[in-house]
Amino acid sequence: MDTTPNSTVELDELPPPERKGCLYALSQPPLMLFLTVIAVLLAVAGVHDLLLL
Repeated sequence: MDTTPNSTVELDELPPPERKGCLYALSQPPLMLFLTVIAVLLAVAGVHDLLLL
């Protein structure tokens, strides 16, 4: 690892980190697919309880 002053990066030169909120997380397809499967299972269980029991 080269530790010469020329190879170090100053903190002022780094770009600010991107802030990604909850809506970004919810827009991801695998998460939406998982939440859809859970919602369908809950809906099927609710219909089963209401109509068949």
